[in-house]
Amino acid sequence: MRFIEEIVVEQFLPTFRSMLAEELRERGLTQSEVADILGISQSAVSKYAHGEVARNERVLADGRVVDLVADLATGLATGDVTPAGALVESEVLIRRLERGDLLAELQEKAMPALAENGGFAIHDPESDLRSAERVRASVRRGLRTLENTSGFAGLIPDVGSNLVECLPGATGIDDVAGVPGRIFDVKGRATVPGSPEFGVSEHVASVLLAARAGGLDVRAALDVRYDPALLARLSECRTIEFDADTDVEPAIEAALADGTDAIDVAGGIDRTDETDGTDGADGGFGDTGSVSDAIDDDPPVVLYQTGGFGIEPVTYLLAADAPSAAALVRELV
Repeated sequence: MRFIEEIVVEQFLPTFRSMLAEELRERGLTQSEVADILGISQSAVSKYAHGEVARNERVLADGRVVDLVADLATGLATGDVTPAGALVESEVLIRRLERGDLLAELQEKAMPALAENGGFAIHDPESDLRSAERVRASVRRGLRTLENTSGFAGLIPDVGSNLVECLPGATGIDDVAGVPGRIFDVKGRATVPGSPEFGVSEHVASVLLAARAGGLDVRAALDVRYDPALLARLSECRTIEFDADTDVEPAIEAALADGTDAIDVAGGIDRTDETDGTDGADGGFGDTGSVSDAIDDDPPVVLYQTGGFGIEPVTYLLAADAPSAAALVRELV
């Protein structure tokens, strides 16, 4: 790893100080005076003056750096600018150059992996890159839960599963991170073929995006096989059926717009008025326990379709994030 602070210390500061030392010397300041202003030794000033310090050509040629050095040298030489004031102005420029600018570019050159993420301003707390890394980390946590959940492989549909999570302002599939190639049941074990990436899930990502477009405040989705008994155990969730024979996006938006929770397909019991999470006449959770530990004040949503011509029945668990969706599955197996 190469931190941007290393770039500042190793490439920017030696160049900047040498430029300022030269300008101050040209304005008649002694080597001792320059050393006092810069807070360095006289021998260091001598090295700067004699070109014995490696300098970065891009910093040397940057007009903003050149202009600031000239302004500071003039102000420091006349006394109009104090060393503290010069430091403040220098810090402001450094912070500016760190945000997707010169120093960020030098960091990308030193660590090419940063450039692969689109050159986002990684030092901005709200940067897209930071959000993307958080989403990927969240999916990884969810995947670890699934891999360590005995019995999850039995919930994987024939078409495979995917665990996805989107960026806060997701508008398309490229804003959704998931497993490349899907999760499959290999000899009774859930097998994840690769690390989470953006734009690799089409179907499950489309379901998630359609649910968000329909007004659901969710950012993660996981598909599992359709099972009436499974739905019966999800009575504390909002369960909604959509039409598998229609395109995913309009089908889900239509189902959500209808605003009706699903009827329990296992026992034929309408759960829309059920709020206490108790068993009910159909046996409900029985001896297997409740999923309430995986549900908070904003319960997950379960979308499902019962199949169609050439379409496998599938259930989609939607939650606030990938670990929450995975935790819900863990309570079901």
